[in-house]
Amino acid sequence: MDLRELALDLRSGALTPTEHVEQALAAVDALAGTPHANLVVGRDDARARTDARRAEQEIAAGRWLGPLHGVAVAVKDNIDVEGLPTRAGSGIYAEVTPATADAEVVARLRAAGAVVVAKTHLHELAYGPTGAVSVDGPAVHPHDPTRITGGSSSGSAALVALGIVALALGTDTGCSVRTPAALCGVVGLKPTLGALPTTGTVPLSTTLDHVGLLASDVHGASVAWDVLARGAEGTGGGIQQPGVQGLRIGLPTGNLFRVLDPAITAAVARAAQALQRAGAELVEVELPHVEELSATYPVIVGAEAHATHARALAQRPEDFQPLTRERLSAQSGTSALDYLMALRTRDRLRAQSLHTLRRTFGLDALLLATTPLRATPLGEDTHGGEDVRAALLRLCIPFSVLGVPAVSVPAPGVEGLPVGLQVAGIKLEERGVLRVASAIA
Repeated sequence: MDLRELALDLRSGALTPTEHVEQALAAVDALAGTPHANLVVGRDDARARTDARRAEQEIAAGRWLGPLHGVAVAVKDNIDVEGLPTRAGSGIYAEVTPATADAEVVARLRAAGAVVVAKTHLHELAYGPTGAVSVDGPAVHPHDPTRITGGSSSGSAALVALGIVALALGTDTGCSVRTPAALCGVVGLKPTLGALPTTGTVPLSTTLDHVGLLASDVHGASVAWDVLARGAEGTGGGIQQPGVQGLRIGLPTGNLFRVLDPAITAAVARAAQALQRAGAELVEVELPHVEELSATYPVIVGAEAHATHARALAQRPEDFQPLTRERLSAQSGTSALDYLMALRTRDRLRAQSLHTLRRTFGLDALLLATTPLRATPLGEDTHGGEDVRAALLRLCIPFSVLGVPAVSVPAPGVEGLPVGLQVAGIKLEERGVLRVASAIA
């Protein structure tokens, strides 16, 4: 059931919040003994049931709070949920005490009547795009347990793909909402940098972390975005100004945007044709400074991640997963000069690039693949001659460092494993990119 149908049923009484939440909890229980058992890493069933009963009473009394009232949601386990520990997929937080307050984004969901039913698996410390590195073991693909989910919001994407929840929170620094959304076949929205507060989240990169969301469909993502962005004032109005007539949409060219799977190339081409038929103007465009801009990402994220975890790395190195420990340790040689130069280069090129894309090229948005490949087998380090981790990040990083909104939606009509299409906003904000996405999903 998508979020729109779910909200209608909950409001009408065709389904009560208690029934809905019990169904979600039962579905989580059913994961036990399956390859997907570790997708859920924390839960508070008593709190969920109490919140569901409250929502049921409020709706019955005519105090409907909006389209998330009584809806079961999941939260990535690097985001604080009151009463539950935040372990971020790492042994360094194995003994952490339960959070004493919700992260701001969780508080906004609760204020809208949503019910948290699970905390979800993530790639350790959100520092990786595969979902295969965690103290809880690798997350496996919802449709093929021999393959990766993508990461780092692995559990959130997989729970939505399995139909256990219609909405989940994730975080995205370089690709961590969009990549698992693409690989698992759901919608993943990375908002504009700073649009949602990161208070109450375990930081990876303090200057590039975003909180984002994963949903079963574009309309549901639009509704959830409206509530999250506007808090108690959010109406859940969904997609505004239907249609893409008159929009100018760029198709990025160049080596950075090469794709390794012909089915992905074909899916992007079909999406471009659909937008053209709907009245958009499609133009090929070479993004200015994109390779130099993207090169600042590993320096900035690496330095900031190392700074966050340096003390634990020195005192308790054995509590990190080996690959995470190796990656963090490699950042110890990054100098303050290297870090500051990367920050300054990013900020300078960000401004120049956006000015060119908006003013010179007149672009409203960009259309491209989310990832250049589909979900790879667990343990496969290279694909098509390219490092899998690098490939999963490559098409997403530019829009993280630019700070613009970007959404991944499943490409329709693709046989086999899902393919993600990415819409990145240049002039358009979040509801705008979701409007474009609704025309191709």
